[in-house]
Amino acid sequence: MLDEVRSETAAGSGIAPHASADTRVGQFRQILIWPVELMPPNPEPSHHDFAAILSNLGQDNPWKEVDDEFTCDPKDFQERHYNEFVTFLPPVQRFLYGGRIGRSPGSVSSESPVKTFRRTDVAAVRVQLTPGAAPIELKVAHVDLYFFFEIDVAILALELYSEDIGLADVQDVMFRLGRTHPAYWEKDTGVAGHCPVKVEFLSSHGDVLAASDYEDRDKFLAQVCAKRAARVSAHWQYLLHPLVPHHSDHPGALRYKQLEYYRMPQMALIAVKAGSELTRADYVRLAFASGPGDCSELPFSQRHLEDFEERYCYDRYFGQHNEIEWPQSRYMSCGHALVVTGSADNPFFVDPNHGCLNSFRHEHFLVFLIAHFHKASLLMFSDHLTGAMSRLDANNKSAILAFRAASRRALQTFLRFTHRYWFHSVSNQTQAHDIFALCRRHLDIDRLYDDIRQEIQEMSEFLENEAMRRQSDTVTRLTVVTTLGLVGTTVTGFLGMNLLDWANQSTPWRLVAFSAVLVPTILLTLITIAKSRALSDMMESLSDGSANWFPRLRRKMRI
Repeated sequence: MLDEVRSETAAGSGIAPHASADTRVGQFRQILIWPVELMPPNPEPSHHDFAAILSNLGQDNPWKEVDDEFTCDPKDFQERHYNEFVTFLPPVQRFLYGGRIGRSPGSVSSESPVKTFRRTDVAAVRVQLTPGAAPIELKVAHVDLYFFFEIDVAILALELYSEDIGLADVQDVMFRLGRTHPAYWEKDTGVAGHCPVKVEFLSSHGDVLAASDYEDRDKFLAQVCAKRAARVSAHWQYLLHPLVPHHSDHPGALRYKQLEYYRMPQMALIAVKAGSELTRADYVRLAFASGPGDCSELPFSQRHLEDFEERYCYDRYFGQHNEIEWPQSRYMSCGHALVVTGSADNPFFVDPNHGCLNSFRHEHFLVFLIAHFHKASLLMFSDHLTGAMSRLDANNKSAILAFRAASRRALQTFLRFTHRYWFHSVSNQTQAHDIFALCRRHLDIDRLYDDIRQEIQEMSEFLENEAMRRQSDTVTRLTVVTTLGLVGTTVTGFLGMNLLDWANQSTPWRLVAFSAVLVPTILLTLITIAKSRALSDMMESLSDGSANWFPRLRRKMRI
């Protein structure tokens, strides 16, 4: 009876109760993004122009900066660029595309704080998912690298696509491909767990440019043992070159280290062919990128998935409706994955210029990119604050000064991030707004932001308290010196009443007398300053009316 109710519910929501195991995907798009933290060559400056460093690395550098479409000839400006621009709110437009300085029509355009680099030597990715399986070749649409002004974060974006591919292969590609290193190795076969058997980057002529080395277990173990940092697989190192892993022996001016989980965030668009429908289990596997399985069995418990549609799905255009402007499609996100499903036979869904595919590759990609840029930046701030705190020694003056400088840099950078890059909403268009909110909720960005802000505030309070303590100590010492200096001031004032007629003495005699008074006075002042803390304790004990005279006199004699 329960199965019948579930079948009726699935049928009423556009979900096939029992889909064919041979479900075919007419068009598959996957965009892997990999946020990394850039390590400054010199920790002193508060800002490093990593984009300029990459541009000046020589002819062997495969990365070339992408020209800004907004500064090209208006005749070459496409409607797609316009649609993408108007999707976002003005503050986000300035973040993504820059703005104009001045009010005159001919004023100079200011640059966007985002710099994009692209390499074109990688044309395809050949991947063998499991032992004995036939390799799958995915074409490469773009390989881009994003830099953000004054934020030590870079994001690699790899866009892949294929046509007429099995749903099980799509699920397995989503599950295995975007992993920087293995989680474990199979005991019997030595195959890297949850990773493809082999990944190869191919040139346009089919030549192998780089290959994975997941199976080289000893290299990964040795690096963790020696460096306390996981090793990045060889093919991902190649894709980011000339950037090199920070915890490696490779020389390089640009170095990076991982910020997040070893599994890369990803976007996927799945256009299912006619005659094939997805079951609820298929949707769950796609939403969590959890790999292939039986289309009639859920990958997790029914209790865990009771609120799956409410928490992870955006079904504004999904269900039994035939009279809507937007094609039937379902958007799903668990934070590290954003998945869009629809029909390959709907021209609007697969239209690369005006339809869902166009929005997926441009507006929705930027929405997903901003959400993960926020998370990566906050994790980078957390890493910097942790490093500053680990080097703090309250009894070491130089360590306190270094901590103060690090805290000042962190506060300045965090303020720039907050005022330039931090957005609770990126668009007033319903779909873009809701997708951004869905990603942010699962990434838990607001809580992470509040934690970082609280940590910076606590560091600032510590520095303020430390400064007030030092200032109070200095005032106390000066008070002691001033109090004891009253004696000398009174005596010299008394001598200045001409009780001794030294004004008529000869000049050499007066210079000797002046020196005889000056030198002891300086020595007495210096000794008073050196002993000001002890003298302050003595003065405090003398002012204590409840204390006996004998202890007070003993303390005085000790000093």
